[in-house]
Amino acid sequence: MIDVDKLGASFWKKVMMKGLGLFLAVNFIFGFFNPIRTLGSISAYNLLFPGRTRLPFGERPEQAYNLSLYSLEAMFASHEITGKKPANEYRIILIGDSSVWGYLLKPEETLAASINSANLQTGKNRVMRAYNLGYPTMSLAKDLLILSYAMRYEPDLIIWSVTLESFPTQKQLESPIVQNNPSPVRDLIDQYSLMIDPADPRFTRGNFLDATLIGQRRALADMFRLQLYGVMWAASGIDQFYPQVYDPPQEDLDPDETFQGFHPPVLNPADLSFDVLDAGHTMAGIIPVIFVNEPIYISHGENSELRYNFFYPRWAYDQYRQIFTHRCQEYHWHCLDEWNLVPGAEFTNSAIHLTPYGTGLFASSIEKAILQLIQP
Repeated sequence: MIDVDKLGASFWKKVMMKGLGLFLAVNFIFGFFNPIRTLGSISAYNLLFPGRTRLPFGERPEQAYNLSLYSLEAMFASHEITGKKPANEYRIILIGDSSVWGYLLKPEETLAASINSANLQTGKNRVMRAYNLGYPTMSLAKDLLILSYAMRYEPDLIIWSVTLESFPTQKQLESPIVQNNPSPVRDLIDQYSLMIDPADPRFTRGNFLDATLIGQRRALADMFRLQLYGVMWAASGIDQFYPQVYDPPQEDLDPDETFQGFHPPVLNPADLSFDVLDAGHTMAGIIPVIFVNEPIYISHGENSELRYNFFYPRWAYDQYRQIFTHRCQEYHWHCLDEWNLVPGAEFTNSAIHLTPYGTGLFASSIEKAILQLIQP
């Protein structure tokens, strides 16, 4: 046996130097090859436990068995859509904000789940299956980014739910998932000539050190934790935290008539990112797209003659709807405007978040639009 007490300082110095050299070499190799995307695609979801019915998002992972991360590869690898597409499936993907994702809704209560509960079929006996690819935060660029990744899963129809809050050009880079995926977003900007500055400082700016094992330790830890939470997700079906008490949409409103820094009386179409919708329509190619102006809460309280709700002054929202309708007609888009479809009592904690019943009303309207489109 080796008597460690007789080993000199030079021996331990050599051990430390070799260990440091190996550590630096591993980090250099990791940074050079940058395998983070490949690692994100490796998942136990859809293998050891079921795929998630919505993209990972959560701020209380220990209670929601879910968490937010920025790897599109890891997010999609955990989702049920990555499973093999059945030959008789008519695949519908839903994209949009937290109302589509289903904030405060159980997985079986979301818009996609409500559509699936109708058991729709095409005229060729293909079973319609809706997939929930909504993601919280309000930005059309975020939706386009998710759509660009989702196209590899062979959708037959795209339902894109929108609202005015997602349209202002200055909001397109507000979503963290957009900021932390600068390369694919810049590719979209370049490919579709989007009116977004590719040098915007809100994009994360990585360097070689950020690509090393040390630089990617948070991303790797999040990917690993997402796999661990899959066990609890499979056992419980819980994927978000449900507070017992929450504040309802604001009924009495401030007399402020500004919207995102815009003042009445005119909302300029150039300040709204319809070019992002156009990019999505072009990206879809022959795959039909239905743009849906989603329901909003309509206040009847103080200053409700000036504002519909916390988000929208009436002048801005009314003009937005006119612009939306005109753009749909001009570009021959399939569109649905259901802004006032849902009664105020069927909203939860926001002017866009619906109860299960309100979601069912919205789903029924979309189902009719789908059938009119594919079975004229």
